[in-house]
Amino acid sequence: MTPFEPIISFAQQMDSLDELAGFKEAFHFPQHDGRDVIYFCGNSLGLQPRNVEAAIQQELESWKTLGVEGYFHGPNPWLYYHDYVTEPLAKLVGAQKQEVTVMNTLTVNLHLLMLSFYKPSGKRYKIMMEAGAFPSDQYAVETLLLHYGYNPGEAIIEVTPRENEKLLRDEDILQAIAEHGEHLALVLFGGINYYTGQLFNMAAITAAAHQVGAIAGFDLAHVTGNVPVQLHDWNVDFAVWCSYKYLNAGPGAIGGLFVHERHAVNTATPRLGGWWGNDEKTRFKMEKGFRPKASAGGWNISTAQVFNTVALKASLELFEKAGIDKLRNKSINLTKYLSFLLQHLANLDFEIITPPEPGRRGAQLCLYFKQQGRVVHDKLTANGIVADYREPGVIRVAPAPLYCSFEDCYRFYEIVKTI
Repeated sequence: MTPFEPIISFAQQMDSLDELAGFKEAFHFPQHDGRDVIYFCGNSLGLQPRNVEAAIQQELESWKTLGVEGYFHGPNPWLYYHDYVTEPLAKLVGAQKQEVTVMNTLTVNLHLLMLSFYKPSGKRYKIMMEAGAFPSDQYAVETLLLHYGYNPGEAIIEVTPRENEKLLRDEDILQAIAEHGEHLALVLFGGINYYTGQLFNMAAITAAAHQVGAIAGFDLAHVTGNVPVQLHDWNVDFAVWCSYKYLNAGPGAIGGLFVHERHAVNTATPRLGGWWGNDEKTRFKMEKGFRPKASAGGWNISTAQVFNTVALKASLELFEKAGIDKLRNKSINLTKYLSFLLQHLANLDFEIITPPEPGRRGAQLCLYFKQQGRVVHDKLTANGIVADYREPGVIRVAPAPLYCSFEDCYRFYEIVKTI
């Protein structure tokens, strides 16, 4: 690749060579002083794809003109609406179609899958997490343990970075799993840590968990649509994710989940049942006796959330056209260039705490300020940059490759130089 240069003409040249550059026009951008903002916040909420409005209007039209018959007729019969997104999602997470479904929201799905896969027995009842996991995951695990009568302070094992370090070392994670193996029922990590941006070695963590007889699960909120993964081949037991971040499906959009084939096709795998998870062949007989579908869809509980899934369906059409591997390649180059530019800043005292190796991070760089991080963030906002701030002291910037450009990175650098 051409050596980077901290000049706008270089950034513009890179954009002219980018085969994905046209996807930027497929999104609506908030405005600041009459121009598009620099939107580096897709790790928190993705932008609205332009095709969403028509997609929602179509389902409103079906509801208006067909009423309940919209479940069986119209361009997108609602009876199968959740199935319209499973195949493209399976491609993003390296799964078989039968291993993926959508329903509820992320933390609801995490609760439901932990109830299926957390099976404490005797001394094997502990759950391992990374220290500093997203609070919602911590709350879910705490309350699950309380539900079973355990003390979370004793039953949760947190893997922490070494002294004076902010990132977890792979060897420390694997060693911790081995050391606590006889007590572990579940190893639950975020695929990417929200605060540091560290991408964990999910394949190695899964293998280590299985080696000691534990279940391996992941929260992929910051992974899906960002970094291609191979959940089936890595033998991951289960995973959950949201769709409002890199998947651009809108605030509160439907959540997704993965259940490995060996569990999904086994209808004896425990789960909480509901009408929509029942086998379609017997669902409308209205009889007692839950007969789950032999797929991840067997975890569906309620009727497909059509209006909560419309934007995801529309956004995934863009992912299908772009291709996750091409998006990942562009993302790596964007974060490399942004990191290169940030190293030329002498006016601010900060540290990039995200791993420098592209294979250990996604589209997000985390800038740690020992002092005045919130002040710097507010000044960025006042200058038309949308990023987000997380205590203590971190500004997260995420140039999502579907709609961010090399020129965006350069404009960000130029603005930050003035602070």
